[in-house]
Amino acid sequence: MVRPYTITRGRTAPERDDLTLITVLTTVEAEADAALARGSRAGARGLQPEHRLILERCRHPIAVAEVSAGLDLPVSVTKILLGDLVAQGLLNARAPLSVARAAGGVDLGLLTAVREGLRRL
Repeated sequence: MVRPYTITRGRTAPERDDLTLITVLTTVEAEADAALARGSRAGARGLQPEHRLILERCRHPIAVAEVSAGLDLPVSVTKILLGDLVAQGLLNARAPLSVARAAGGVDLGLLTAVREGLRRL
């Protein structure tokens, strides 16, 4: 077992404070492929095994909470690793509503139906 502060190189807080549990992440394909092809070095900091796993998991849009669960790491540690990848330009992070808008907009009918269903419970 590796201690979380070892994975984060002693850092205890992410550099970014905008990553929430439902922030949607997507790998920047060209840059990520190039970084993975270069081997263990990407910029000033090398890619750790956890960074590589994140890049693979984020090939399709995925939430921060899902990445954390898939890596079996605390969310705080995952956010630090995600911040590294976003800073290196290897990962895009978007608020869920901007993703919904890009996909054609928020379906207000669906949201209304969900709200009404919850009220009936």
